Amino acid sequence: MSGPTANGNLSSTAGVDQWVARARAKAERYQEMKAQAGQISVTETSRDGLVTVSIDSSGNVTDMRITDQVRELSGAEVAAAVLMTMRRAQAKLPEKLAEVMAATIGDDAQTVDTIVGNYRAKFPEPPSDEPQPPGRPAPRPANDDDDFGGESVMNEE
Repeated sequence: MSGPTANGNLSSTAGVDQWVARARAKAERYQEMKAQAGQISVTETSRDGLVTVSIDSSGNVTDMRITDQVRELSGAEVAAAVLMTMRRAQAKLPEKLAEVMAATIGDDAQTVDTIVGNYRAKFPEPPSDEPQPPGRPAPRPANDDDDFGGESVMNEE
């Protein structure tokens, strides 16, 4: 017996059928989210155009291109450019994942927030690669003891 009862409520069989249908639909949305999330990739190019890095949905490098112009740079400068470009690409993953999740399982805000939050923790925004102006030296403390007890080292004994 499935259908409304005398008081207008659905019978237990109909209620279970609806619950099963909702569970199946939710599982299908999660499978779709998983499939779409697995297809996420990000490609980022360094600001000077010398390095291009592509990453997959796990943040792994899938492609890297370095122009011949890097010959003018030191090894440390090339390494820094590669790492910064890779980190900038990885930092875009949480937003890409949030878009996929909103489109597939957007009604499950807790799951979206948890997973995207984990990606943000794993792939934070890198520090700016813009040169920072040199900071001012810190003022010396009043009780600085670098003057050998207040006596000059130039005094003759």
